[in-house]
Amino acid sequence: MEVATKDFQKEVLETSFQIPVLVDFWAEWCGPCRMLGPVLEKLAEKYSDKWKLVKINTEEHPEIAAKYGIRSIPNVKLFHKGKVINEFTGALPEKMIEDWLKKSIPSKYSEMIEKAKSLLEQGKIEDAKVILEEVHKGDISNSDVKVLLAKILVFENESEALRLIESANISDEYFDLANSVITFIQLFEKYKNSNDLPDDVVKSVYIEAIGDLMKKNFPNALEKFIQVIKENKSYDDEGARKACIAIFKYLGEENEITLIYRRDFGRALYV
Repeated sequence: MEVATKDFQKEVLETSFQIPVLVDFWAEWCGPCRMLGPVLEKLAEKYSDKWKLVKINTEEHPEIAAKYGIRSIPNVKLFHKGKVINEFTGALPEKMIEDWLKKSIPSKYSEMIEKAKSLLEQGKIEDAKVILEEVHKGDISNSDVKVLLAKILVFENESEALRLIESANISDEYFDLANSVITFIQLFEKYKNSNDLPDDVVKSVYIEAIGDLMKKNFPNALEKFIQVIKENKSYDDEGARKACIAIFKYLGEENEITLIYRRDFGRALYV
């Protein structure tokens, strides 16, 4: 739909608090705009329950175009809760636009997801798990939720955690966390098959470190992994180094445990 200037506040900004709004900035003289328009309209009809399309003619509404820094068209901006959260320029192919939309359109469960993330940071694992499982049932394809659930389940149900990770389309934001979960699962498997680990003076400490990790005793695990690094950094294909990095990424760079052990880890690498 086309909106008049006086309607922008209502049709775009206010509406974006209920449903994401995709704004197509275009003009009659723009050839690529005429190519892109029908594609966006087709997708808007297909995904009418997920987002709304609004078209703004930059010739008729130059003040809106100026406010949002439109320098070339077509320019497509995605509004959510009154703000632009993503955009692209040019007449992209339909498949590329559809992929972009899938990654960019916020989940209707976004507030619940943020709540769960906050609970995880506070250590309220079970409360976060309840919320994430509810969201997963309602939005089974949400990859971010899959990774967050895997973060919890890696200590409870390794096979399910791995299934969630393998079925997820991992975003850049959750790439490190997903890799940490996979590393943990690989370490837990080594613990169960510890006889297959190479014989070495650090073997027992390495196994103990994995055992501490399985109990979520991150400080003890890190201390022992760092000890292994100091004595034989190359043991198990630098398994202790990889384990430390996985723990740091799992906990987050600003976590107190990460901050405490990062320095000792760095020093151990260069002993």
